Amino acid sequence: MIVQGVLRARRRGIGWWSVAVAGVAALYALFFPMMQTMDTDAMLASFPEAVVNALGWDALSSGAGYLHMTVFGLVGMAVLVACAVGAGARLIAGEEEAGLLELELAAPVSRTRVYLERLVVLLAAVAVPVLATLVVLAVLDAVLAMEIPIGHLAGACLALWLFGVTIGAVSYAVGALTGRRGIALATGAGLAVLAYFASWAGPLADLDWLASISPYWWYAGHRPVVNGLDVSRMGLLVTLTGVAVATGFWGFLRRDTAT
Repeated sequence: MIVQGVLRARRRGIGWWSVAVAGVAALYALFFPMMQTMDTDAMLASFPEAVVNALGWDALSSGAGYLHMTVFGLVGMAVLVACAVGAGARLIAGEEEAGLLELELAAPVSRTRVYLERLVVLLAAVAVPVLATLVVLAVLDAVLAMEIPIGHLAGACLALWLFGVTIGAVSYAVGALTGRRGIALATGAGLAVLAYFASWAGPLADLDWLASISPYWWYAGHRPVVNGLDVSRMGLLVTLTGVAVATGFWGFLRRDTAT
């Protein structure tokens, strides 16, 4: 199967991304006891309330709020998105530019199968680092007494996976449409940056509609590690992913590839 072959070829990369994402999560979680010794209220008093709320700093003193601000809302999320964008851009466009897609397309295998099985690889490439992060944080939650319900932690990891898949699917679709890895990388990374910017700039500028159309806001605006999973927001991510996948599929079936 295509899935098995591609996963075998990418297993080291997926492993290193898993170490990176879970390592970032562990590093920040280990700093939580030190945060509890600090007077965070006094530290944040100099910032405008709107800024504190928009960036999630208002819940910094709790374990869930701390992980939302550091792991799920910023650094851990950024590392996972980099993994997803890279995988999405490489799986079709990157291998096409390198001439590695030629054997699959020349074999008696339909383009539909090539596209869908490589999409499964993308889902797995994002899922493995998230699962590693869930395991690490579940252990540290118990060790450090962060008092985060396991359901909230699992829900936050599911939301993180969906967000990564959404951004990665956009890169994957653009790569399938254009056959250009650079364009796919730029599109996925650009969407992630714009989504993050819109999610906090909108409320600060009294432009709530700007946040409401941001995939990052759909993912993190409800603070799933604090409040639990919001199914309706996850539905928006799934919808955007579906649109991207369908568009890329349509273009891949009709495009003359560079192989």
